[in-house]
Amino acid sequence: MSPTTRVSRDGTVPTQPLRYPFAGPSAVLRAVTQRRGPAVIIFVRGEIDASNEVEWNYLVAEIAAAAEFPGPVVVDATDLDFMGCCAFPALARAAEHCRRRGVALCLVTQQPIVARMVAISGMRWLLGIYSTVEIALSRGIKEQ
Repeated sequence: MSPTTRVSRDGTVPTQPLRYPFAGPSAVLRAVTQRRGPAVIIFVRGEIDASNEVEWNYLVAEIAAAAEFPGPVVVDATDLDFMGCCAFPALARAAEHCRRRGVALCLVTQQPIVARMVAISGMRWLLGIYSTVEIALSRGIKEQ
């Protein structure tokens, strides 16, 4: 991902990929966003836990706000080492925000525990789970 820029809190939506190194090079949570037409994809890696919950909430809210109809917004969690319970409420809020505008929010993971957490928390109807970004992109538009 060539161009990088720092997160802007002024509401602007950059079109180039963004890198989010929240605490410098040793950050536990890293994210890169990418646009593909009206779709917004965020690739996250590292860990989401209580130590970076504020940054995760901000990141997910910003990505949801950047979504355009017909979307979707895809959160690729394939490279996450840990996804704490604090990650799911932010995804639920973002999914609801997207849904009100006719955009699906999709989660990409190959970890069965993540799908189980989504089901247990009652968010399955709100948050589609897919095994690849390509499947999420193709099905996310159909889910609306």
